[in-house]
Amino acid sequence: MKKSSIKNLTISQIVEILGEADQGDGLHVNISRDKFEEIPIKYPFRSDNFSIMLLLSGSFTLQLNLISHTLVKNEAIIVKPQTVMHILKMYPRLSLICISFTVDFILKNGFKKEDFDAFEFFTANNIPKIKLTEEEMDSAVSTAEILERNKRFSLEDIPYKEELIQSSFKFLLYHFASLYRKTYPNLGANLSRQEDLGLRFVNLLNENLKQERTVQFYADVLCVTPGYLSKVLKEVTGKTANQLIDEAVLLEAKILLNTPSLSIAEITEELHFSNASFFGKFFKKHTGHSPSAFRKIYKKHSV
Repeated sequence: MKKSSIKNLTISQIVEILGEADQGDGLHVNISRDKFEEIPIKYPFRSDNFSIMLLLSGSFTLQLNLISHTLVKNEAIIVKPQTVMHILKMYPRLSLICISFTVDFILKNGFKKEDFDAFEFFTANNIPKIKLTEEEMDSAVSTAEILERNKRFSLEDIPYKEELIQSSFKFLLYHFASLYRKTYPNLGANLSRQEDLGLRFVNLLNENLKQERTVQFYADVLCVTPGYLSKVLKEVTGKTANQLIDEAVLLEAKILLNTPSLSIAEITEELHFSNASFFGKFFKKHTGHSPSAFRKIYKKHSV
């Protein structure tokens, strides 16, 4: 039987690991005050949802697609779907708020085009963390507490429960949209047609990179020619479609190589290379190291 590599966890599965009751409907609000004595999920994983993490006290370090981020009190970060997350360090008795939600939740709750335009920071690549003032923290925490309470109680306990959830959730997202726009004014600039094509390519690549590595596949799905796609990507990112595909595969390979329980053969199979030799040649061509040598170097530097 094939060994699982990077686990894909739904909101429900994550909630179960945390020992909480599932709030359902694609939205979960976790308010943990001095709850965790140790890291609750110790292995790398992906999730199909967005998450907003806000630190109330303590600190923790996590990797998002192999890039390390350390969050301390009053800092927040957004995690997009399909991001590989690995919690590396955690301050004992960590206190944080985590709001997790799916795209389906947004689509089913009456969000309009102007709402999506305001929340464009969720689709930005390499979303940075932000630092909140005490006043901004008070607004975020109080709204999250209202949202969590409304999710927890039944309709009989809270009349207009669904309307309250929709309005408080939307307020919370606009609150963070405002903070990101203020801190990073160019993060959510309106996308040109070329930039929109580039963003759709990147999202499509993240979903299919293990099985599909030809420019023709992505061009066909995006209804453009391979030449036009590479031309636009070169203009927008400075890299061709082939270069971006190779980079995505290399990132995935590095993440898998950082999982000690996986053999080189299993990683080769996971990434759909024809054999370990072909995978090794591809990896060494782009990194200068064989997969096994890279694994040793990474292990040495992470100690």
